Amino acid sequence: MEIPREPHFFKLLLPGFQSGVAIPLDFYTKHIQGAEINKPWKLRSDASDQIWEVIREGRTLTKGWKEFTEAHDLRIGDIVIFKHEGDMVFHVTPFGPSCCEIQYTHPHIVKEDADGDDAPTFSYDYCFLAEVTPTNQKDDKMFLPVEAMRCGALNQQCKEVKLVNKEGKSWTARFGFSESDGAYYISRGWRKFCRDNRCTNGDLFVFNVVGDGTTTPLLCVCPERKECTELLIKHFSRIDGSIASTSRN
Repeated sequence: MEIPREPHFFKLLLPGFQSGVAIPLDFYTKHIQGAEINKPWKLRSDASDQIWEVIREGRTLTKGWKEFTEAHDLRIGDIVIFKHEGDMVFHVTPFGPSCCEIQYTHPHIVKEDADGDDAPTFSYDYCFLAEVTPTNQKDDKMFLPVEAMRCGALNQQCKEVKLVNKEGKSWTARFGFSESDGAYYISRGWRKFCRDNRCTNGDLFVFNVVGDGTTTPLLCVCPERKECTELLIKHFSRIDGSIASTSRN
C-alpha cells in the first residue's frame, strides 16, 4: 500500500478533550514512533497565521494543546483532522458536529455560528458493535442493538445519520425504527459505507454515537475509547467461549 505524502488522522473531541488528545496507535506506529521525543509538534490552521507548539508525551499531546483548543473555540462534538506536513508540522482542520468545516472570522478566531448560550449538549452515552454480514449488505440494512433505544442522541424522529470512518470521511444513510423488531436500523447508505471502506463479511466496527437528540446524529468508528475496547473484548470472549463449548461436545 502506498503511504500518503501527507498522512493524516482525525479525532472526535470527547468530554475532557482539553487535557490532552491521544494519537491513534496505527498512525503513531507508522509515522511518529522513533521521532525525537522532546521535539514539539507545531500546529497551524487556516484560521490564523500563528503556530502553536504542543508537547507530545508518548502518544498524547499535552502541554500547549489546551491553548490551541481555546484559541479555536473547539467544543465537545467537534472533529479535528491533523495532516502531517513533515518535520512534526501539522495542519489542523476543525469540523463541527454537522461534519462541515468550521468557518472563522478574521482577524479573531471565532466560530461564525458559535453562541455559548445556545451550544447544544451532546450525548456520548452509547457505543455498539456492528458486524458486516452478507444479509445486511444485500439488504442494505443494518440493525442497531435494542439497547440503542436508551441512547439520548437518537430518537424515532431521526430520518438520517452520518457514518464517519477513522479518516473523518462521512456517509449519509437513512435512519429508521422498526416497530416489529423494536429496534433502530440504518439503510440506504450502509452498503455504500461498507463498499467504500472495502469491508468484507465478518468485519467489525465499534460505533460511538454522538448527537444532541435533535440534530443529525453521528455514528463514528471509534475503536480507541475504553468502553469500545471492552465491548470488543467481551465480543471475542463470547466467540472463544462458544468455540470452546463446541469443541467439548
